[in-house]
Amino acid sequence: MAKFQLLVCIVNAGFSQNVMEAARAAGARGGSIIRGRGSANPEAEEFFNISIQPDKEVILILVTNEIKDAVMTAVFKNSGLSTDGQGIAFSLPVERTTFD
Repeated sequence: MAKFQLLVCIVNAGFSQNVMEAARAAGARGGSIIRGRGSANPEAEEFFNISIQPDKEVILILVTNEIKDAVMTAVFKNSGLSTDGQGIAFSLPVERTTFD
């Protein structure tokens, strides 16, 4: 089992600091923010019942398995789909790091 998880959070532009504040409060030490543009078709907007903004920020946060759930829960409550940030988050296992 991987020792670390990479949390990937995608939010509307301007909301990455909200994600980082929630993540730090739950134990994360920091993250990287990448600017991006999303693309979605009208069916996706209708399915999720939201207006999809094209300008996005992708936040990458490396955490240990022990705090992954707490960080993801905090990020979801602070910046999830029902908020102005309209964020989604998922995690990927990290098999190895340079400090491993």
